Amino acid sequence: MTSPSKDSDGAWVGEFLASRHSTRDFLPTPVPESLLNQILTDALTAPSWSNTRPFKVAVATGDQRDRISREFLSRWDFLSTNLKNGWLGKARIALTRRGLPTSNRLVAKKYHKDLMPGSKRLGAELFTTLGIARDDRSARDAWWATNYNFYGAPVELFVYIHKSLGIFAASDAGLMMENLILSAHAHGLGTCAQGAVAIWDDVVRKEFDIPSQYRLLCGIAVGYPSDKKDNSFRAHRIGVEELLFKKKS
Repeated sequence: MTSPSKDSDGAWVGEFLASRHSTRDFLPTPVPESLLNQILTDALTAPSWSNTRPFKVAVATGDQRDRISREFLSRWDFLSTNLKNGWLGKARIALTRRGLPTSNRLVAKKYHKDLMPGSKRLGAELFTTLGIARDDRSARDAWWATNYNFYGAPVELFVYIHKSLGIFAASDAGLMMENLILSAHAHGLGTCAQGAVAIWDDVVRKEFDIPSQYRLLCGIAVGYPSDKKDNSFRAHRIGVEELLFKKKS
């Protein structure tokens, strides 16, 4: 085991962590398989509940990635188009069921009022950066559709958790994902964790042999960041004072 040098104060850790941010536009450059395997290996150094590792990952690249993306985009296009057409469009969605969530319906619901301020701030600041007006629904929908092309990333990881451990499996998966994301960052890759892709599990299952006891948690887009302005955005980060509960007097 190596020990830190005497001059090391650990400041580099905070600097490195703070330098990571979500990537929302990727180059088409393929990620070498050896590099992908390395960040997955690094991900598995995270701690786990009784070492159960209650998670699995489906790695979508190439034609498989493209098929999943095309179906996602088709469903989103149908949904967004019909939602603009009043009751007639909503009736069409209700009759066909196309575009409606087939998994994780919670993702499509509004956030609880306790959580809404952060989400609203993110949306307002991101769309300002991108030059999208608040009332321009078509532009907002078009931007949301980029979720389903995985922002152009050549790799999309679909993270599954074992149903038997519930929130504890999700906790373990989160630890694993953070290691993966930080390893990718250290190797010059960008990532974006995506809750938006978790609503159509059936599409992913058509491409992978996934046992019924696993449920889709989220996706992670992985690739090399482009220099587009989408990647200049930095989300607001709360301070420690907002993290902590107040002590009772």
